[in-house]
Amino acid sequence: MPISYNKLLEIFEKRQITSYTLTKKDKIIGQATWKNIHEGKHIDTRTIESLCKYLNCQPGDILEYVPDNTNAHNSESKA
Repeated sequence: MPISYNKLLEIFEKRQITSYTLTKKDKIIGQATWKNIHEGKHIDTRTIESLCKYLNCQPGDILEYVPDNTNAHNSESKA
């Protein structure tokens, strides 16, 4: 999983932001997006923008790129 949402999940926990808050009360994201974040699946840039606006932060504050060693190794062997 090249993109990690661990920083975002930590913010949710620290600020006690729940699924209900984001999906129903404040309507920032949908339930499917909430699930994707928790499962480490892809979310689109509009979602990242909405979350950054809501949390008053930058994308790097909520996600990070984690290199996949398998892909890096394959790319090096092809060069």
